[in-house]
Amino acid sequence: MLGGIGNMVEKFEYWESKKDGQWYFHLKATNGEIIAQSQGYTTKENCITGMDSIKNNANTAEYFETVEE
Repeated sequence: MLGGIGNMVEKFEYWESKKDGQWYFHLKATNGEIIAQSQGYTTKENCITGMDSIKNNANTAEYFETVEE
């Protein structure tokens, strides 16, 4: 199952993994590149809460860590 929420130009997509039954989301940029990936959540509701947290806190830099590969 794949769904999406948000009014941003970027797009959140969420799904339930057939492998482990957990719910996950990622955030895609306008070019289709995945720019954020979630942990696993036990319920769809918790997954959506995680997406809402990103939307509400995305402009607060101290909540995020930049990792260079």
